Order: sequence, then C-alpha cells, then structure tokens
Amino acid sequence: MEKKNFKISTLDIAYVGLMVAVIEVSKAALSFLPNIELTSFWLILFTLTFGWRILAIVPIFIVIEGMIYGIHLWWIMYLYVWPLLACLTRIFRRREEPLFWAILSGGFGLSFGYLCSLVYLVIGIGEGGLKNGLHTQLAWWIAGIPYDLVHCVGNFVLMLVLYRPVRKAIDKVMKTQVAP
Repeated sequence: MEKKNFKISTLDIAYVGLMVAVIEVSKAALSFLPNIELTSFWLILFTLTFGWRILAIVPIFIVIEGMIYGIHLWWIMYLYVWPLLACLTRIFRRREEPLFWAILSGGFGLSFGYLCSLVYLVIGIGEGGLKNGLHTQLAWWIAGIPYDLVHCVGNFVLMLVLYRPVRKAIDKVMKTQVAP
C-alpha cells in the first residue's frame, strides 16, 4: 500500500479562510430571522465540494462563534451538532439530487433542538439524577419545537432553491482554478 503525502497548501488555507468567512457573513446577514440560516447549507456544500478541508472549516467556525458570542451551553452543542452534519453529508456525498439534500438539511433543522437538548439531559442528570435529566431535556426540546419547525422549513427551502446554482458556480470556479 502506497503512503500518500498529505500537504496543506497556501491555496488550501485560503479556501478554508474563505469558507469560514462565507459562513460567518451569511450567519450575520440572516441573524434578524429566527432560525433561518445558511450555515447548514454552506457546511453541506463545502463538505461535498472541498472534502477533507471540512475538517478544518468546522472547528474554526465553532471557535470563531465562541470568540464572537462567548462560550456557553450553546457552544458545547456546536461541538457535536455541526460535525454530525458534516459526517452525514460525507456519508451521502455521492447523492446529487437537490431534493435529497433539501430533505437532509430540513431534517437536520427539525432535529436541531433535540440534538441540542442532549446537553440539558447531562446537566439535569448532574443536578438530580436520570429522571430530572430527562425532564430537563424534554422541557427544553418541547419549548423549542416551533423554532425547529421554522428551522426545518428554512433549511429545506434554502437548499432546494440554492443547491443547483451555487453548486454549479462552485464547480465552475474549481475547474478554472490554476494549478500551483
């Protein structure tokens, strides 16, 4: 088995910086809308297009979010929620249909609150045992379901509308890239 050299080029670093910037600018631009975001969209597209670079994009995005908004419980959630989306995308990377990605993105939006509620399960267990943990998690999750529904619809529609044109534009840029 041949061992491949893994080198990070200046271009790779530039791509990672650009992708994180795109996510942050998009997030800020839509921040006035509750649970309507392009973060899921961009992480899916960047995972599909840039492969292994997502291993740098996700943690840098999470660290920058913590630097901007401070470290709190939501930040702990980000440590597993966004990598999960990248992993799911990587698993299904051979799929090309916009409807598939819209369903995945919408399903992710719908499950976002539940995934985030796992932190409250742990906190609740620490405060009063398993029963308390389950009650804390369930209360937090149920309270957020209306936002999860908005998140689901927003992710679904944005992916369905933007997937093909943005993917085509990214692929075009990648094909015209000058080799180092």
